[in-house]
Amino acid sequence: MILELLAVGLVASAFLAVYLDDAVYSVVSLSSTLILVAILYSLNDAPFVAVFQLAIGVGTLAVLFLVSELLSDKSSGKKPLKTVFFAVALALLLSIPSVFLSVGTVPFGVSSDVLFPEALWDLRAIDVVLQGLVITTVALGVAIVLHEKEEEED
Repeated sequence: MILELLAVGLVASAFLAVYLDDAVYSVVSLSSTLILVAILYSLNDAPFVAVFQLAIGVGTLAVLFLVSELLSDKSSGKKPLKTVFFAVALALLLSIPSVFLSVGTVPFGVSSDVLFPEALWDLRAIDVVLQGLVITTVALGVAIVLHEKEEEED
C-alpha cells in the first residue's frame, strides 16, 4: 500500500512541478518529488542512495528556489481554484497506471541475483555522473545570470 501511495505522490508532484506557473510553487513540487524518490530508495534497502538523493536534491532545490525567487516575475493574477483542482485530478488520473498495472519480468539470460543497492551503484554510475554535471551546469548558469543582472544594475 505504501508503494502505491508513493507512486501516486511521485506522479502527481512531478506533474504539478511542470504544470504550475509560479516558479516557487514548481520548486516546492519538485522538492516533494525528490523527497519521495529518496523514500522509495530507502524502502528498497538503499539508504546510502537515499541520503545521496536527498543531498543532491537539497543543493539543487536551494539554487532553484533562490533563482526563482530572484529572477522570476511576480504573477499578479491567481489561478482559479477550479483550475488547480482540475490539475490535481489530472495528475491523480495519470498516476492510475502506476498503481494498478504491474510490469512482469522478462527473462533474457541475465542473472537476477543482483541486489537493488548493487544495481544502483554499479549499473547507474553514468547516471550519477550526469546528474552531477546537470547540477554543475545549473549552478554555472545561475552564476552567469546573476553576474549579468548585477552589471545591468550598475
